[in-house]
Amino acid sequence: MEFQLVICMVKTELTDQIVRAVKAAGASGSTVIAAQGTGINEAKTFFGLDLNLQTDVIIFFLEAGLAEHILDVIEKVGQLDQHGTGIAMNVPVIRAVGIEPQLAHFKRLAKHPSVMEKQNSIQKNQ
Repeated sequence: MEFQLVICMVKTELTDQIVRAVKAAGASGSTVIAAQGTGINEAKTFFGLDLNLQTDVIIFFLEAGLAEHILDVIEKVGQLDQHGTGIAMNVPVIRAVGIEPQLAHFKRLAKHPSVMEKQNSIQKNQ
């Protein structure tokens, strides 16, 4: 079984709705880390100093086949097509420990419609 991390950095006011939507889409949980960030167009205070904006980093540990679907959900719910709302990405997990209690859940997710669709698409292209 393969796994991926989906990591998104978003405005704090988007965090709760993204986490709810991603859990509804099949994720078993998330880790939220409070952070500060800056972007390409820095906000300035009236003294001309850079203004670091509060950001949340949300990490989802997922069965690899579900990652693309989850990214789509994050993009839609977080409105990531709009300037300044955040970014999201997925990265492969080479090795993970401590996941044995969740393996049954991940095996069920492997049968998720978005995962099955992706697997069928890959098989057709081979």
